[in-house]
Amino acid sequence: MADTPRPLLKTAIIYDFDGTLARGNMQEVSFIPSIGMTPAQFWNETVRPRTIAADGDGILMYMQMMLLAAREQGTPVTRQTLRDHGRDVALFEGLRDGSWFDRMNAFGAQYGLEIEHYIISAGLTEMIEGCPIAEAFTHVFASKYAYDADDVAVWPAVGVNYTTKTQYLFRINKGVHNHWEDERINRFIPDEERPIPFDRMIFLGDGDTDVPTMKMMHTKGGFSIAVYDPDSTPRDHDKIHRLISEDRVNFVAAGDYREGSPVDLIVKGLIGRMAVNYSRMPAD
Repeated sequence: MADTPRPLLKTAIIYDFDGTLARGNMQEVSFIPSIGMTPAQFWNETVRPRTIAADGDGILMYMQMMLLAAREQGTPVTRQTLRDHGRDVALFEGLRDGSWFDRMNAFGAQYGLEIEHYIISAGLTEMIEGCPIAEAFTHVFASKYAYDADDVAVWPAVGVNYTTKTQYLFRINKGVHNHWEDERINRFIPDEERPIPFDRMIFLGDGDTDVPTMKMMHTKGGFSIAVYDPDSTPRDHDKIHRLISEDRVNFVAAGDYREGSPVDLIVKGLIGRMAVNYSRMPAD
């Protein structure tokens, strides 16, 4: 009688978006030009001074300014326009065709692991939903708007900033795929009953705004990778490498997701390590 195959163990690869999967900020590709501004005018001359003046949260303030600036141009923001703006995000090499996700899923299955992909981002859910790789993600935890009956954005519904990002690791850990369910996220659940333990998580982020999440991942037994734009300046590289010297991150690699790249090899190595930890190595 043949042995019954063991069920695959759920394993999460979790990504920031801007600077991790794509160059720059997603709003800069087409949305900010559409409201007649440059990125510097939007972020440095508009959002930042207004955030300081209001003593506000930078994420909520940029979301409000997107709505105000679009209305001034006579083009209210709708869910569909945001998705349309997400189509042309500048994804790093190896992502646009989805091959990275297919490759990681197949590699994980070979080692008895079911790979799920998640986003935790201060960027906009609606733009991510419009990008070419949206279907690869089990769930997207990102900032998002509330809409009126005509599907026009009226107010920020969720703002994900650098400190609130950490709560979403617990939502993934406990299998809570929404922003609102607080009772379940606060309830004690034994580790063995949680769908994805922290030591079967890999987090990829791009720097300062991801430091709390990386540090938490690091201390909870999971793994963190700091990703940088291969076309960025040496100063940016130094900032990323400092994270590893300060014991805040496990690995540093360029944003290149093609087969055989450093990120590809690191993530495959971590999947193999998880398989060893859970005695999931394939038979010779």
